[in-house]
Amino acid sequence: MKSIAVFCGANAGNNPMYAEAATKLGQLMAAQSMRLVFGGGKVGLMGTIADAILAKGGEAVGVIPQSLIDREVAHTGLTEQHVVKTMHERKALMAAKSDAFIAMPGGFGTLDEVNEIITWNQLGIIKKPVAFYNVNGYYDKFMSFLSDCVQEGLIKPEYKNSLIVESDAEVLLQKLTKYAAAVSEDWVDSERI
Repeated sequence: MKSIAVFCGANAGNNPMYAEAATKLGQLMAAQSMRLVFGGGKVGLMGTIADAILAKGGEAVGVIPQSLIDREVAHTGLTEQHVVKTMHERKALMAAKSDAFIAMPGGFGTLDEVNEIITWNQLGIIKKPVAFYNVNGYYDKFMSFLSDCVQEGLIKPEYKNSLIVESDAEVLLQKLTKYAAAVSEDWVDSERI
């Protein structure tokens, strides 16, 4: 596993634990030579994790729509920065450049991105692990909601059970690496995305 897409907030949130967790994850990824693929912004948790990985000599690859560059939120010190036209293009390129996905605390954009990746896995468009970095129990209620969906017969148990949920960054990366080794690596059918 060489590249991980991290979906996270363009805001830092009210709890300083989120920024601390982003920094720790970035440092661990750099130490393990894992490249960050992210939304390309310099603000919020996005900027924090990118700065952390770059400060430790790691690589950070941004994928950002032109509309966000026009708002002057693009990170300017990245290893690579890809400019796309739409949010859909952003998600497709991030998926193509990543071996796994982590959702950190975030808002609607984070939920949109991670849920689309989960759906692509479910449909067989990709076969890559998805993890939730459950900092301070951030995703507990979301996981409870997914359990309710399973109980109501609207999500198959195996799809929910395939998600990695972990509050410790080091354990999270270990679980992602183990999962990625068990599935076909680097398979993306870009015609289907």
